[in-house]
Amino acid sequence: MNQRIYIVDTGIANLASVQAAVNRLGMTPRLTRDADVVDRCSRLILPGVGSFDAGMRSLRDCDLEVALRSRIERNLPTLAICLGMQMLCRESEESPKARGLGVIDGAITLFQSPRVPQLGWNFISSEPTGFFDPGYAYFANSYRLTAAPAGWETACTDYAGPFIAALRRGNIVACQFHPEISGDFGMSFLRKWSALTLQEGQPC
Repeated sequence: MNQRIYIVDTGIANLASVQAAVNRLGMTPRLTRDADVVDRCSRLILPGVGSFDAGMRSLRDCDLEVALRSRIERNLPTLAICLGMQMLCRESEESPKARGLGVIDGAITLFQSPRVPQLGWNFISSEPTGFFDPGYAYFANSYRLTAAPAGWETACTDYAGPFIAALRRGNIVACQFHPEISGDFGMSFLRKWSALTLQEGQPC
């Protein structure tokens, strides 16, 4: 059966590339701004491109903050990409007055480099027996998470200093890179996430 992956339509993401990647997985992408779908669907992707404040305002405007926290608390398979990962955090230097979802107890900070954003391929290092595989992925970001939060498995990379490339806690995965445009490495990463065990989600 062709399974669905729902993608949060934040209005500030390159949704076409994420949809194309889901199609390459042999699954059906579905865009949604419906809080009920976000809360209970089997698999959900939270993408994002742009500023932290604009991303959080988009979630608030669609009344999705509570639904996102609810599904993550229940460990339903969720993937946050780029700005999506940053919005899971408590706060960001980019928008000091904006509050994030607070799922990750961490603050996003600006690269200490005259060359931002970084646009290109970075090598990702990971634990040999962990969820993440080592390899090269494509990044496009000016801000990053530098400290590994407690209770999360991490993969790291380096640009103007080490930072967190990806995080996992159970069925919740977040990545600063863009797996949808990271070639074979990105597709392998998406396949591993999409194969995570379903628990309470409905096959909607």
